[in-house]
Amino acid sequence: MPEEVTQTIEELGEDFVQRQAHYLRRFRGEGPVHEVIFPHGAKVWLVTRYADCKMLALDPRVGKDGRRLNEMYAKHSTLSSPMHSTRDEDEEAEPGFDDELAAHVLNSDPPNHTRLRKLAIKAVTPARQEALRPKVEVAVERLLDKLEEAPVVDLLAEFAWPLPLGTICDLFAMPEEDRENFRKWSGTLTGAGQDPEEVASASKNMTEYANSLIDARRESPGDDMISEMLKMDIDGDQLTQSEMVGMIFIVVTAGHVTTVHSIGNGVFNLLTHPEELEKLRNDPSLIPAAVDELMRYDPAASVGTFRFTKAEIEVGGVVIPKDQILALSWGSANRDETKFEDPDRLDVTRCPQGTFSFGHGVHYCIGIPMAKMQIEIALERLLARYPHLRLAVPADDVRWTSSALLHGLAGLPVSVLPPD
Repeated sequence: MPEEVTQTIEELGEDFVQRQAHYLRRFRGEGPVHEVIFPHGAKVWLVTRYADCKMLALDPRVGKDGRRLNEMYAKHSTLSSPMHSTRDEDEEAEPGFDDELAAHVLNSDPPNHTRLRKLAIKAVTPARQEALRPKVEVAVERLLDKLEEAPVVDLLAEFAWPLPLGTICDLFAMPEEDRENFRKWSGTLTGAGQDPEEVASASKNMTEYANSLIDARRESPGDDMISEMLKMDIDGDQLTQSEMVGMIFIVVTAGHVTTVHSIGNGVFNLLTHPEELEKLRNDPSLIPAAVDELMRYDPAASVGTFRFTKAEIEVGGVVIPKDQILALSWGSANRDETKFEDPDRLDVTRCPQGTFSFGHGVHYCIGIPMAKMQIEIALERLLARYPHLRLAVPADDVRWTSSALLHGLAGLPVSVLPPD
């Protein structure tokens, strides 16, 4: 039996958020797993190597049950260090999520996960996702038209955020007047370091709104995902109301916020790698494969949603005790030197295979067709419409959002006008 390895718990600050690739490269070189405290207080076992992430994503001793995760988060997020001095020494962090939002398909274990995923796949079919393409194309052109109105625009706020939000809202047939509130709630629930009262309020508002949408579709069904969920029946099994609320939440967060950051990260990395950008301008047919490489190089879901150990697990000589939070770093695994040649080099012709950009195992993302469709259309039309697209500030001035799981830009100031 391997000996238990004693490690120093490293507390990661804001520098980790801004220079994540640097830190993850160091962690990969120093060992297979590291007990760290994320910038906003969650104490986790960070796994950074490709083979270990793959192994743990498939290990039945690893759980994702949402209610248990809430317990784990409270247990392992006692913030007593000076950088977290706003919290009393013995006070535990509260996630602030309603159980209806926490207990979705991404935060569940078999056999319940198997059941929920089977029903989810029936509601979010590739055909239903592809059917949104004409609306996505129209939305992209409409948003790109607006970029001409100012010499400098925040591409994230004016383009990357509204595009996938509109797509998800179309999927739910959500009224236009409700979409801005929905965007604010999803942003609060997926960000880190948010005020606990604001998180609790956003959770309550989203839960109530999702319930109201479901009730409205019961009375008046339409051609939308919620109506489809209400009709779903597999051998007499149907989603409960609270399960539908959870399904709406995970489609919003997994299908909206990650797509926002995938577009933002992709454009930023192309603008800071002009040779790769030029390849796509010269040959737009490379864009579908380039999206895979851009998401390998800098995935929005840098860390897979938290898991926990249901039993003691040994990883590369390090014993992780039972009831510990696991953070599988997809972003680090995507740059593992043992899997990808010259992994820190962006190469839009690479055609990477086996990336973890959409997760791995039973929780592998079911919304890949819709996400990739939006990213591909967004990049193709943006580059075609604005040949002079460039950063409006030095690259080092662009900041990243302070999030434990997501890696995305806080803003992306660009100019689309010809240089003077």
